[in-house]
Formats: sequence, structure tokens, C-alpha cells
Amino acid sequence: MAATRWKLYNAAKLGIGNGLIDLDSHTFKCSLYTASSNANTLTNTVLANLTNEVANGNGYTTGGVTLTGVTWTNSSGTITFDCADPSWTASGAGFTARYAVIYDLSAAGQALLCVCALDSVNVTVVAGNELQIMIDASGVFTLSGANTD
Repeated sequence: MAATRWKLYNAAKLGIGNGLIDLDSHTFKCSLYTASSNANTLTNTVLANLTNEVANGNGYTTGGVTLTGVTWTNSSGTITFDCADPSWTASGAGFTARYAVIYDLSAAGQALLCVCALDSVNVTVVAGNELQIMIDASGVFTLSGANTD
């Protein structure tokens, strides 16, 4: 599934700049939220602020999955945060989600990093099927800009 672009939470921008969110050494997780969640509100700061996470069970575990293959790299002045595609395999009655959130498990309060909408409508995953969030080939997000004199 190709999700919408990831949006950084407002506090994450400051947290990265202040070194509270360490993109190359902390552990990050991705969790799923329902359409009635406030996960898409960019003024949220920590995991405990979010409402209506997908219920535990049926192939989803509260707190989401730990991201693997996390990188924070520099290529010709473009800095990229990237990871392997997170995924969940539904079981039993399956589950329904609308938003995905990446958060910093290592930061104080489990600081929120970014959010994306999985689709313009709810995504329902039935037993035996997989929900895979396909991270863009250029990464979750990049920081770049031209230097001028």
C-alpha cells in the first residue's frame, strides 16, 4: 500500500534540532490508528497524546512494530531518514486502520516523529492478508536546501 507523504509533527522538528530525537541511534516504532484518532493533528507531541490506536489482537499488537533498517544518511547535502517497509499480517477478524505514526521509543515520553494517512478511506485488512506500508524510494523524509552566499 502506498500511503500519503509523511508529515513531521511540529514538536519533532524542534526535538531533532535539540538532539532529543536522535535519528541515527534511537529505536523507532510504527503504530496504527483508526479514522476517529487525533493522530493526524500535528500539534501532538508524545505517544500518550494519541487517541484510538487500532485494538490489540487480530494481527496487530498495541504499540506497533519496531522499524528495521533505519538509516539517517547524507548524500550530496540531502539528509534522508529511511527504514524498511513496516507490515502486519491480519488474523482472526482482521483490523481496520486509517493512519500510521512513527515515534521515537527511546525519547522521553516516546516522542512522535511523523504521521501519514494510509489512504483517503479506512483500510481493512482481513485474516491472512498483509498490510505493508511502502516507504517511498527517497525515504520517509528528507532535509535539503540550497546553500547561498
